[in-house]
Amino acid sequence: MQAFDLDGKVALVTGASRGIGRAVAEELALSGAAVALNYVADQAAADKVVDGIAADGGRAQAFQADLAESAQVEALFRAVQATFGRLDILVNNAGLARYGPIRDYPIEDFDRLMAVNVRGPFLACRLAARQMADGGAIINITSTVTRVMLPNYGVYAATKGALEQLTRVLAKELGPRSITVNAVAPGPTDTDLFRHGKTEAQIESLAGMAALGRLGTPLDTARVVVFLAGPQGRWVSGQVIPVNGGFA
Repeated sequence: MQAFDLDGKVALVTGASRGIGRAVAEELALSGAAVALNYVADQAAADKVVDGIAADGGRAQAFQADLAESAQVEALFRAVQATFGRLDILVNNAGLARYGPIRDYPIEDFDRLMAVNVRGPFLACRLAARQMADGGAIINITSTVTRVMLPNYGVYAATKGALEQLTRVLAKELGPRSITVNAVAPGPTDTDLFRHGKTEAQIESLAGMAALGRLGTPLDTARVVVFLAGPQGRWVSGQVIPVNGGFA
């Protein structure tokens, strides 16, 4: 059973139309928060999440924005403020994954990953630092690949490593306002993003590397995010928390 301890709080979840972002939005809503769901392209999927939250008695609204574009991020934050009147929780979940050996990695893909996985969360964190109510929480979704050396994951891991360092420094900067800043680092998680471009054999191999012998689920990560966003997590800040079933 969820503890409904986020009543009166407003959360913004980026990349919330599917996968981990969707699970996070749903769990935050179940815990009492009003949720702003960001999506970049799939409005139908985002609206479906909103409808599901409403059917369960929660409050949510979808907002389109490409987080790599500063003007769109600023418009997103303005829209959230205009709709909900405040911001207490930011979950930077939106991300992109493209794999390949460093020696052959296309510079265009490098630039796009940096834009989505680093610039986007940076822009959101910067605005949240200005607008978020004191006592709030920022949670950045990174990845366990920062802890293991997997071939072909170099650029993706670099983007997540950058986000983890941003997390640690921002926690120091916002600590005087009692705003916690943490990162959650999922291991292999059964989402469309994870499965894309992998064979079943590769997926089974990665699942077998976890101590618990399975892939994670979006809900596994979402429950940790809700803990960090709520009153039980107020003494945790500046941390990168692996949620990987003993993968690394």
